[in-house]
Amino acid sequence: MKLLSLLFLTIFLGKGCEGVSQQNIETAQLIYTANSRGFYREISIENHVASIKNDRKGKAVQTKISDTDWKEFVKLFQEVDLEEIKNLKSPTEKRFYDGAAIANLKINYAGKNYESQSFDHGFPPAEIKKIVTKINSFAKQNNEN
Repeated sequence: MKLLSLLFLTIFLGKGCEGVSQQNIETAQLIYTANSRGFYREISIENHVASIKNDRKGKAVQTKISDTDWKEFVKLFQEVDLEEIKNLKSPTEKRFYDGAAIANLKINYAGKNYESQSFDHGFPPAEIKKIVTKINSFAKQNNEN
């Protein structure tokens, strides 16, 4: 009986924590920036809304993120090791000779700021590639509308 109670409690607490972490992303803010001499993009994601800015002086255009995209985004967010993000190395160095825009990912989560080192736009570190690709897909969807 004790074993059954312990098993039930473990499953119940495990599911409870899962819901809390997903709920906390509602308060997170992710900001992806990429810029070079002739290119600028800033994508800010917060609480089901993507704000996209395609020039330095322009106003951001806000787009609601669909529930399907948001669920996928939450899953990708949970895969990111926030403490390690500052140590990730760029796989390419095209930004050093104007071969690619300089990109950066900033995450404000649970009262802490996490920021990546700069990397080439279109060539993020493997550990954050999926979430960066998803963030950029919101800007592509906005351009199609």
